[in-house]
Amino acid sequence: MNNKTKGVVFALLATLLWSVNMVIASSIKGHIPPIGLAFWRWCVACLAFALFAFKSTVAQFSIVKKNWLYLFCTAILGITIFNTLIYFAGKTTSAINLSLIAISIPLFIIFLSRIFLKERISTLKLVGIATIICGVLVLISKGSWQALRSISFSFGDILMLIACFFFASYTLLVRKKPTEIDSKVFLFSVFVMGTVALFPFYLYEHWYITTVQFDTKTILVLLYVGIFASLVSFYLWNEAIVLIGTAKTALIYYLIPVFSGLIAYLITDQPILQSQLISMLIIITGLLLTNKSSN
Repeated sequence: MNNKTKGVVFALLATLLWSVNMVIASSIKGHIPPIGLAFWRWCVACLAFALFAFKSTVAQFSIVKKNWLYLFCTAILGITIFNTLIYFAGKTTSAINLSLIAISIPLFIIFLSRIFLKERISTLKLVGIATIICGVLVLISKGSWQALRSISFSFGDILMLIACFFFASYTLLVRKKPTEIDSKVFLFSVFVMGTVALFPFYLYEHWYITTVQFDTKTILVLLYVGIFASLVSFYLWNEAIVLIGTAKTALIYYLIPVFSGLIAYLITDQPILQSQLISMLIIITGLLLTNKSSN
C-alpha cells in the first residue's frame, strides 16, 4: 500500500470512528455533563495511550520541552476546546443543525490551507466541493427545500461553528508538526496537555453545576469515545494529514453524514430514505471530483 492509499484509508477509518461517536453521542444527551464527558474521555485516551507512548515521550522529553508552546497551542485547539464546545452545542441545538454546520470544517481547512500553507485550489476541486455541499444539504433537508428554509439557528449553532474553526486550525497545526517529534510522542503530549488544561473547568462543573454519574452506560460510552473516537481516530487523522495533506484529508470528513446514516440504520433500524441514497451518491461524486483534481 503506497502512502497516498494509506492516507486515504486512515482518513476513512478516522471518519468512520467519529461517525459511530456521533450516533452514540445523540443517544446520551443529558446523561453526562459536557465538560465531564470531555474530561474523562481524554483521561481514558491518555491512560490507554500511555501504555504505548510514555517511554518514548520520556526519551524525547527534551524535544517536547523545546516545542512545548507549539504542542500546547495544538492541544488547546484540538483537545481542550473542540470536543467540549460540541458537547455544549448539543445541549441547545438539534442534530440537524450540528450536521449542517459540521460541513464548514473541510471548508475552513481548505481555505486556511490556501492562506497559510499556499495549497492550490483548482477549479475542479471547487466544483467538487460545491457538489459535496449540495449532497450534504440534500441529506439534511431530506430533499425538501422548504425543510431547509425552516431551519432556525441558536446559540448552540454559534458554538458549533466556532468548534469547527478550532478543529480546522488544529488540523493545520498538525501539518506543521516538527519532524523531530515522533508521531506517538506528539499525540500523547497533545492529549496530556489538553486534558490538564481542561481539568480546572471540569472541577468547576463538578463542584458548582453537576457531577458525572459513573453507571454502566457512562463507563461504556467513555471507553469508546476515549479509545476509539479519541486515541485511534486522532492518530489515524494525524497520519492521514502527513501522508496526503490537509485539503484532501479534510474532504473525506464529508463522509461523516453518510457513515452516520448507515450506522444508524444498522444499529437502530432507522430506515434509509431515497433522499439519503441520492445525497450519498452526490457526496461520493463530489469526493471523486476533488480527488481527481488533486492527481
